[in-house]
Amino acid sequence: MKTILLPLEDNPVLPSILQTTLLAARLFGSYMEGLHVRPGLTGVVAAGAEGLVAATPGLIESFEREDQARAQRVRMAFDEFMRQNNVPRSPGIAPQPGPTSGWYEETAQGESTIGNRGRVFDLIAVGRPMRGGSSSAMSTLEAALFESGRPLLIAPPTAPQKLGGRICVAWNGSTETARTMAFAMPFLTRSKDVQVLLIEGGGVPGPSPQDVANYLLRNGVPAAAKVAKAMKRSVGEAVLAEAAEWGADLLIKGAYTQSRLRQMIFGGTTSHILAEAAVPVFMAH
Repeated sequence: MKTILLPLEDNPVLPSILQTTLLAARLFGSYMEGLHVRPGLTGVVAAGAEGLVAATPGLIESFEREDQARAQRVRMAFDEFMRQNNVPRSPGIAPQPGPTSGWYEETAQGESTIGNRGRVFDLIAVGRPMRGGSSSAMSTLEAALFESGRPLLIAPPTAPQKLGGRICVAWNGSTETARTMAFAMPFLTRSKDVQVLLIEGGGVPGPSPQDVANYLLRNGVPAAAKVAKAMKRSVGEAVLAEAAEWGADLLIKGAYTQSRLRQMIFGGTTSHILAEAAVPVFMAH
């Protein structure tokens, strides 16, 4: 986890994304790169009396000024946070003894930059989408999750004070969760306590939680297994409740064992955790 990409926007979760990423960077001595993508304006249209028409030069200039101001606010917040936490700008590509930072900005349409650039980072840090918030947060998360081939560290709305000391693995037997655990081994091997949690009725055919705990123990991870009843809760509700009761400061979860469309329509564990988690979530698909 020596390189972490932070796709950043001007939104309320920004302070938590920065703090969550810094906690991870301190564990691994990581380079943190802030990324801000400004939308391309070639396809901008405006609603007129006769329907959708091409935007006027004045309207395009107004959009550009707003984008520039937004980009400046995000850059200033990133730089000030790094300054306050004594994180230097990276002098080059050679590994450094502690966290370093850098900045990358690009103008592009869509979210392709996030997936493309994320492929050369170990980890991508994003904010948890907020209920009633901008849809761009979910677009950013999904672009990182499905287009980068990399794991995500999802920051909760409130900045955490610690990360990775007590890790809960939300086990469901799936290949998605097995893959996510493999990505998360740098965190798991540094953890003091790991719980492999299965909610009854919330799994697919696969290894038992004890099998997973044994695998982790063989890799030097202090792991134990637990099976819990849903108790009239959804699986997602039960996972978050059990993790909180145990005192987890990081939740590892494979994303979308069920299809994304099915979860959008009917709900699912991933959807619930993305909407409600109060602790950082390490996720991959």
